[in-house]
Amino acid sequence: MWKRIQRSFIHVSAVSLKKTPLHMKGKSAADQRWLVRQLSDPFVKAAHAQNYRCRSAFKLIEIDDKYRLLKPGSSVVDCGAAPGAWSQVAVQRVNSTGESVDLPKGSVIGIDILRISALDGAQLLSNHDITEPSTHMALERLLPEARADVILSDMAPNASGLRELDHERLVTMCLSVLDLADKVLRPGGSLICKYWDGALAHKLQQRLSSMFQDVKTVKPRASRKESAELFFLARMFRIR
Repeated sequence: MWKRIQRSFIHVSAVSLKKTPLHMKGKSAADQRWLVRQLSDPFVKAAHAQNYRCRSAFKLIEIDDKYRLLKPGSSVVDCGAAPGAWSQVAVQRVNSTGESVDLPKGSVIGIDILRISALDGAQLLSNHDITEPSTHMALERLLPEARADVILSDMAPNASGLRELDHERLVTMCLSVLDLADKVLRPGGSLICKYWDGALAHKLQQRLSSMFQDVKTVKPRASRKESAELFFLARMFRIR
């Protein structure tokens, strides 16, 4: 997979890059830095070349290439799904479109408080909060046997600029994903959740360890080196 991605970087057309708008006039210094970083980011280029909705797709691809969580026939819940890149990867890997007729057909349900554009092979709960009982009820109706095999979360709060506050808010969001897992995750199931490193990470890890047999921290290569972003990978869910 990674060799294919690397080749895609090479084949991105130089002409298409020249056509990218570089009008910096009037933009703040932060906006200029963001634009320059986007234009030089190989994962952004690869996402465009491979029709993924954003570069974060490659984070999930790398994790799943190594740990094989998303299998044909699996039921997946993608929390904080917008714009839908992780759901795209899940659709491909669990065969939720039924494109591979010789493999089991899985299901993918994406949830977000924002609108998620329609995605073939996924059922989408836009404008839904995962902390709300009504969302849990809708999810249980859509899931086969009201159970998921894998829960994904690439959610993050809007950054306030205060590192510790943002860390605390993201940990709170992760804990709400664990509350959801308690309700819908199948015994033996798996969970991936993003967090930002900080003082409360240990608390989150302890909660995960009380629910899952195996918990580890991973940082895919698609996560920027300077970012505090990490992922907990939890496997073998056990009902308490």
